[in-house]
Amino acid sequence: MSTSVKAKDLITTQEWSREELDRTLELALELKEKRRKRIPHKLLEGRTLFMLFYNLSLRTRNSFEAGIFQLGGQGIFLSPTAVYRPALAGSEIPYETERVSDVARVLSRYGDAIAIRIYGKPVNWTYGMGDQIVREFAKYADIPVINMECDMFHPCQGLADVLTIKEKLGTLEGKKIVVSWAYSGGIKPLAVPQSCILNFTRFGGDVTLAHPKGLELDPTVVSWARKNAEESGGSFEINYDMNQAFEGADVVYPKSWAPLQFMPPKTCKMEEEKALELMNRHKDWITTAEKIDLCKRNVLYMHCLPADRGMEVTDEVIDGPNSVVMDEAENRLHVQKSIMVLLMRRD
Repeated sequence: MSTSVKAKDLITTQEWSREELDRTLELALELKEKRRKRIPHKLLEGRTLFMLFYNLSLRTRNSFEAGIFQLGGQGIFLSPTAVYRPALAGSEIPYETERVSDVARVLSRYGDAIAIRIYGKPVNWTYGMGDQIVREFAKYADIPVINMECDMFHPCQGLADVLTIKEKLGTLEGKKIVVSWAYSGGIKPLAVPQSCILNFTRFGGDVTLAHPKGLELDPTVVSWARKNAEESGGSFEINYDMNQAFEGADVVYPKSWAPLQFMPPKTCKMEEEKALELMNRHKDWITTAEKIDLCKRNVLYMHCLPADRGMEVTDEVIDGPNSVVMDEAENRLHVQKSIMVLLMRRD
């Protein structure tokens, strides 16, 4: 099996070639089959992964820890509550007394990869700062850096989502895939929907981005999605009506995110009250059985989890026959194992 890619880090899949992404998914399926058959695959024996969590997690932490263990390596969890102080706007200090440049170089002497999760409150909701910190680690580290979700991208989730669709439908090409905003009573980052539109267009899907006006994604990311669609033979469009967007869909991925217009650096600080006021006008953007009926009969309902039940989606849908959310969650394990092998094993 080929176990290398040219890329040094994974910060966003947009920086990987289509060939590298295809190899990642192929290897993920190979490792998934080995896991199913209980065939040992200690491809990273003796390797160490450092996991820096500014934000806590269920799926991300456990899938990475289980994954590196199954590959024969060791995962070391670094708790933000025990190790870090909150990152401040303009700050590049992840430890109380050490800068990114020092931490990255020290960990490079001890292990084989660094994985980082940082968005939201640890960076005072300053959009782009989480991405900046991940890139600072990549600049100074001599070992691969993996983005476990920043405020702009969630590449591991995006690839797990592509793998899930390919398993269920065979291909993304010619499939109508709707990435939609959904209501929530809380503030959530933009990383998942942005990675969705980038990855789904990269693999030739006919992607519709649906959201109320005022809840636009990063225009740079949207322009990348349009370019991806042109290059892959797919399509990309924006719709401001959830019901209309769902009509005839093969896949729906309704997920809440907060409005960029009320986040720094567009504002001095996160204007949560204004953000929630805007979001609360659109409580009807919830995925119900009636909305699922607008789609194709065997439509896939997707969500990265955790989903806000009763706001983003009803129990009837997320626990129903169209839901593949648990398959997505499982595929995080297999995709991340593939990413670790490709980045950490150079032979």
